[in-house]
Amino acid sequence: MEPFVFFGGKGGVGKTTVSCAYARKCADAGVETLVVSTDPAHSVSDVFDQQFGDSPEPVAGIDGLSALEIDPDDEVTAHLDEIRTRLSDQVSASMVNEINKQLEMAHQTPGAYESALFDRFVDVMRDSDPYDRIVFDTAPTGSTLRLLGLPEFLESWVERLMYKRRQSIDLFEKAAIGNNEPRRVMDGDPVLQRLQERKEFFEFAGGALREDAAFFLVLNPDQLSVNETERAIADMNQQDLGVRGLIANKLTPAPDDDEDGRGARYLRDRIETEQQRLDHVRGSLSPPLLAEIETRTREVKGDLLGAVAEELAVPVDAEEPTFV
Repeated sequence: MEPFVFFGGKGGVGKTTVSCAYARKCADAGVETLVVSTDPAHSVSDVFDQQFGDSPEPVAGIDGLSALEIDPDDEVTAHLDEIRTRLSDQVSASMVNEINKQLEMAHQTPGAYESALFDRFVDVMRDSDPYDRIVFDTAPTGSTLRLLGLPEFLESWVERLMYKRRQSIDLFEKAAIGNNEPRRVMDGDPVLQRLQERKEFFEFAGGALREDAAFFLVLNPDQLSVNETERAIADMNQQDLGVRGLIANKLTPAPDDDEDGRGARYLRDRIETEQQRLDHVRGSLSPPLLAEIETRTREVKGDLLGAVAEELAVPVDAEEPTFV
């Protein structure tokens, strides 16, 4: 299977639990694995009872498994600082203060979070050599879809910017030196160079996501979760990022056969409703249902994480990247 595996879904369905369980399943099979959290909740540290930061660190007690947690606020700050540095080198001193004001305003604008986070997780894919498999624990569905849709949108946007920049340079040269002199400004233009770098970055990201990534959605057996999963499948198909499989999580455990009290009757009624929804998932949604994981009575970590890992019918063999 592809080296990059993404787990997404509605907020609260248990993406982190499933991501960490699958990462452990891969590591236990001898696949050198990195689990990456792009979810602001950052529960990976909670699952492994170990604090992780922006650099990969080995998970204690599990050979072949490392983890890192990407902090969105830090990424936005670093992203804008890089822009500030590049622009400051290319404009007059009088413009630097204005640039700083605009970038401070941009910190809280819609899209800053997705753009910075996108750059970071693409960098993780580009630097994947130490690992056979990278597992991404993503943010809730809406944010993840916006994130995964960025390459196609931004690549065409950068192409338009490059076209406008070339037009601007062409007009400047004609005004400055006429049509009979060799063109000197177009070659080595720092803005065009930067735009070309971004274009290549987005081309890489789009290719890696289409060729070297597998996507799985986690859902709960409630109607809201099922509805959102259906919408996510349709949206991802439109982006040519087909969903490989579905994981049903937090299913109600069945009471013993000899139990017939109020609680047992409630559980059986709930299970019947959940099974109806799962029947709909099996019959109406194209990706296969690869696991049905019952709710545990305590937090899933340690031995329980290993038990959940065994329930995931998701392949662990890691192919070599074809695009990266």
